[in-house]
Amino acid sequence: MHSLLSRCVIFLWLVVATSALLAADLGTTGLIDTPTARMRPDGEFSAVISKQPLVDIYSLNYQATPWLETTFRYSVFDFGLYDRSYEVKLRLMKERELMPEISVGVRDILGTGVFGAEYLVANKTFGPLDLSLGIGWGRLAHRAAFSNPLAQLADRFSERDPDVGKGGTVQVDSFFAGPDVGVFGGLSYDLSEYNLRLLAEYNSDNYSRARSTGSVEDPSPISYGVEWEVLPGIKLGSSHQFGEQWAFSIESSLDSIFTPEPYAIMPFISSGELVTGPYGLNLNSWYDRLLYDVERSGLRLHEAKRSADQSEVSLVISNSDYPLMADAIKRALVLAELHLPVSYRSLSLVINENGIHPITINYSRQRTAEGWVQQGASSIDLLAGRELDSPQNLTGFTARKLAFSADIGTRFQFFDPDNRLGYQINLELGASSYLGWGWNLYSLYVLDIDNSFGEITRGSDSVLPHVRSDVARYLLEAPSGLEALYLDRQDNFSSEVFYRLYAGVLEEMYSGAGAEVLYQPFRSRLAYGFSANWVKQRDYDKSFNYLDYTTTTAFASVYWATPFYNYDIAVHAGRFLAKDLGAKFEIRRTMDNGWSIGVWATLTDVPFEDFGEGSFDKGMYLKIPLQGLRADANTRSAYNTALRSTQRDGGQMLENFSGRLWHDLRATRYDALDNNRSRMAP
Repeated sequence: MHSLLSRCVIFLWLVVATSALLAADLGTTGLIDTPTARMRPDGEFSAVISKQPLVDIYSLNYQATPWLETTFRYSVFDFGLYDRSYEVKLRLMKERELMPEISVGVRDILGTGVFGAEYLVANKTFGPLDLSLGIGWGRLAHRAAFSNPLAQLADRFSERDPDVGKGGTVQVDSFFAGPDVGVFGGLSYDLSEYNLRLLAEYNSDNYSRARSTGSVEDPSPISYGVEWEVLPGIKLGSSHQFGEQWAFSIESSLDSIFTPEPYAIMPFISSGELVTGPYGLNLNSWYDRLLYDVERSGLRLHEAKRSADQSEVSLVISNSDYPLMADAIKRALVLAELHLPVSYRSLSLVINENGIHPITINYSRQRTAEGWVQQGASSIDLLAGRELDSPQNLTGFTARKLAFSADIGTRFQFFDPDNRLGYQINLELGASSYLGWGWNLYSLYVLDIDNSFGEITRGSDSVLPHVRSDVARYLLEAPSGLEALYLDRQDNFSSEVFYRLYAGVLEEMYSGAGAEVLYQPFRSRLAYGFSANWVKQRDYDKSFNYLDYTTTTAFASVYWATPFYNYDIAVHAGRFLAKDLGAKFEIRRTMDNGWSIGVWATLTDVPFEDFGEGSFDKGMYLKIPLQGLRADANTRSAYNTALRSTQRDGGQMLENFSGRLWHDLRATRYDALDNNRSRMAP
């Protein structure tokens, strides 16, 4: 029941959007158990559950670029083996009138070799018929068709070592190696009027491991099946495999690069229509009238400064609700056009992002006898952020006023041998207060509703300090408890240097204090940062008691906003929680709509054998914007999670407090806003 509930919770997040192709049972786009050369639409994220008598497979698939498909899968075999594997597939050539689509792939790039195979595959369409033909190495060469031609190039391609240890390392020497090559292929036929697709394949894998355990007797290479798109983005599949067994699958897909709908502002009476205003509102002041309309539009107006000749005005605003920063800027400019006196020809919007002023939007106003002229993107210029010296107008936001929030939260812990898909559903009770002088107080209390962590009975066997591997004890001994209670201040040192200070209960396992500094040269795609934390490990009951372990972490970071497909790359080098030294490498793709997905790998001076299962820390980031998925659809809120192949102690950082500023400010970076100039224009 626990396992079923956790799967339902996962798929509840994933039921949106459309997909063009069904993944094969192994998660990657294909037929049944064989891959095809086809790619999904760029940016599509999908989850697949495949139930076979031999194995249950749980897959996450992401189309990382139009020509690169990536898959993570977790497999539970009928004889008790649990396996994690990663697959990548690269398109070499798109289909043309006379030429097929061709792709090459590695099926188990970081796993234990259970699915170890490489392939080169081609596809060609003839109306609703799509034909696939490929050659394979490793498992896809069990039904040998001919000798490996690569053996003529180098001796290493002649033999294939089946032993890759505990996984976690790239076994380059095994790629495309082995004495033989197999041939596989198949076809699909679209019955689009019925939302059906018929499948048939010839599989060159003879399932030798399953035969050795008696799970199958004499598997046929032929399998066939059907898939049905039940709802947009939801597909069911059924197949009869190798003449012996039936299998079933379900897939849910999301589009991560969609353009968000404009923010839907609830209708309100503008200050220009008021005869009398609320207490304290001066209807004769353009600042007060603008403030009234701004706050009802999902924005905040902090302060204003006017030039001596009344021709220029600067406003400091922040975005409370708009999923897309460009939409927030456009709304602010529209309201400014409505309320600013005619004399102001130049308007600057200084963006306030959690106390930091990273960028300024300069807007030139043009007026004729008929009124203001809409100039489009040409009227907008992006300048460095700045502070306003001696502003004439200042909004008196109330200090020490508490703001409360309540939300249903989820927590997942994957791949523990005692509970391979652990979950918790909880009520997250948050409170925050602005204390003045730039300081904010944040707190979060988690109230457990249901969880499956009681099934975990195995303690940590780590030879390193247990900085993370005892996390199950926190979940078991205090499923409800205080998660955070800390002070936080963010501000500018200068127009290109930002900082963050914090102290208190920082997360469920650690309290402490720290700071982060970010140097972001304006218009540069490179940025540099430094962060340091002193922390003390909390007791397992999440009280204000502590264990004996204390440490200091420190990292120097380099960031690169690449010009390719919205990918950001970061490297953090320094000292980790277990006092190990090394570097964390991460790559994320972040969309203007709030979607973010990425991977990381951390290599330190901890030997692979001391690290344990998985060899080194690695995993996947996932951030799904909640616009359109719940009642407060217009907010900037999102569902965040990190999926690790296994949780160990090497290469661990303090959650959310090391190298975060650059990512948190992504929506206000020059490169992000420069791509949306036309959407900002009023």
